[in-house]
Amino acid sequence: MVAEGQAATGNASQIEFWNSAATRAWADQYARMDRAVAALTKELLDLAAPQPGERVLDIGCGPGTTVLELAKHVGPGGHVLGADVSEPSVARARERIGAAGLKHAEVIVADASVHPFPPNSFELTFSRFGIMFFSDPVAAFANVRRAMKPGGRLALAVFRPASEKLWPNAPLEAVRHLLPPIPAPGPEEPGPFSWADPARVHRILEGAGFSEVSLTPLDPIIQLAGPAGEAEAADFVMAMGPLARVLPSLSPAQRENVRATLEVYFRGHTTSQGVVLPAANWVVRVRV
Repeated sequence: MVAEGQAATGNASQIEFWNSAATRAWADQYARMDRAVAALTKELLDLAAPQPGERVLDIGCGPGTTVLELAKHVGPGGHVLGADVSEPSVARARERIGAAGLKHAEVIVADASVHPFPPNSFELTFSRFGIMFFSDPVAAFANVRRAMKPGGRLALAVFRPASEKLWPNAPLEAVRHLLPPIPAPGPEEPGPFSWADPARVHRILEGAGFSEVSLTPLDPIIQLAGPAGEAEAADFVMAMGPLARVLPSLSPAQRENVRATLEVYFRGHTTSQGVVLPAANWVVRVRV
């Protein structure tokens, strides 16, 4: 069944995954992710520089944290439209927007790669890790470009190349020996690191008709738990990291082994501020 606002596309497997039980934590436990990426979110918003009165499209908005932040910046004279394929996350975002009493923000269940956004509508397109899984990213961003006003801009956070020492791959690498083989996506296939290569990023966005493409490194610290929080950090990455795709195939005993191994691993990453990991990201900025 295709959700509201989602056509049958090559992104069907991603739509299915983000509406499965494996991803419910993103909607139900959003505060944990918000804490983990708080520093990154602030820096990304600073670089995106949303202005009062602007209309903003937030791709892959999840449970609404970035929609709420963007709405603060654009004010009542502006408007923020969040789009996400996950029905549970969109439902949570709508609850939060309603609780905040915002009239200038809304969220829809939609695959941004094909959704018929009104043309010439947005001054800013924003995304915090919401764009790496499009099956045809050139077509997806050509669709986004049609929705942008002339002179508009994009600000997109994506992961730099995978590393066994960095978030989000480090916890996965720490327990890979306990897991079944995990096929790695090819360099042109959807995946968390599909925007890591600057040359490919230029090729995608320039192929979609954008210009003035720039990539800025953004290397925040990701806080997974408070002090002495090894068990909390293990629970977090099992619920909301790359492991969430693998764990459903494991037996209860195997999952407990993974959890115990993660707790040992996180003891080596505990500081006075809590359990932290370094990260390496790009902020991709573009002009229409």
